[in-house]
Amino acid sequence: MAANQGGRTRRRLSTEERREQLLSVGARLFSESPYDDVWIEQVAEIAGVSRGLLYHYFPTKRDFFAAVVERESARMLRMTAAVPGVPVREQLAAGLDAYLAYVEAHAHGYRAFHRADAAGDREVRRVYRRALAAQERQILAALAEDPEFGPALGARPDTRLAVRGWLAFTTAVCLEWLRGSELGREQVRDLCARALLGVLAD
Repeated sequence: MAANQGGRTRRRLSTEERREQLLSVGARLFSESPYDDVWIEQVAEIAGVSRGLLYHYFPTKRDFFAAVVERESARMLRMTAAVPGVPVREQLAAGLDAYLAYVEAHAHGYRAFHRADAAGDREVRRVYRRALAAQERQILAALAEDPEFGPALGARPDTRLAVRGWLAFTTAVCLEWLRGSELGREQVRDLCARALLGVLAD
């Protein structure tokens, strides 16, 4: 513990806590500005650390933004993980509730995550698309195990494309919702649920 000038003590952050702090600052900045307009010096200044320390954690801006994207992807995957043995129809509302709660609680991170595809850096876009592919695989795996939807998946070559389109639809709805839509969380949840079930039922 180190004392500041006022005599109060300030707890030193652990390596993991410092990394999390830097990623939180980065998520806010990247959610508010395009990738090319964010300077690594801004992050260090806001976090109250030296540029050298930030570069110790993340050697380049690309590495830093990739870590922000991967952090948000991991959070979304954990929150929407399927429960084995529970039908998709039963899980869908609960999964979307968890997802929308995440979107509200981590709005900066969510926006930053979805800004990655517009980044001029090819490696950053690759990280983003890999994260989306993980979400897609998670949904397809849940559908394949489902007694209602699973048997039909083999006969429908369009299922993967339909799930990919639904993810894009859900993202667009959530980003618009964050801008101040009049719809409440339950209305957004029901809209997204109907969209997926409608595609699967065709």
